[in-house]
Amino acid sequence: MRLLSARDYERVFQQPQKSSSKALTVLARQSGQGLARLGLAIPRKQIRRAVERNRIKRLIRESFRRHQDLLRGLDVVVIGRSDLMKKNTQWVFENLENHWRQVSQRCKRNGAC
Repeated sequence: MRLLSARDYERVFQQPQKSSSKALTVLARQSGQGLARLGLAIPRKQIRRAVERNRIKRLIRESFRRHQDLLRGLDVVVIGRSDLMKKNTQWVFENLENHWRQVSQRCKRNGAC
């Protein structure tokens, strides 16, 4: 359920459907597989402390797990920014749910992302 190789990430970065806010950017692209896969890009420059980066990653993974049916057939990369540290858990879950819906609808509307 994860994007593992650099090639997988590059493919998503090439022609993604994008949803973005001040704290998060979500990129998605059709995978050609029957399941959703997640990649995380939480830069150390943006979020210095490992404890905070790990918390954010856990929240993103949990939200992704809850919305896998919605994201079926997509490769998704989530990019975090420094504003994400200031947000509480509830905000992160609600914001991610909106992003999941947006990229899913855009990919389905465009057929092949």
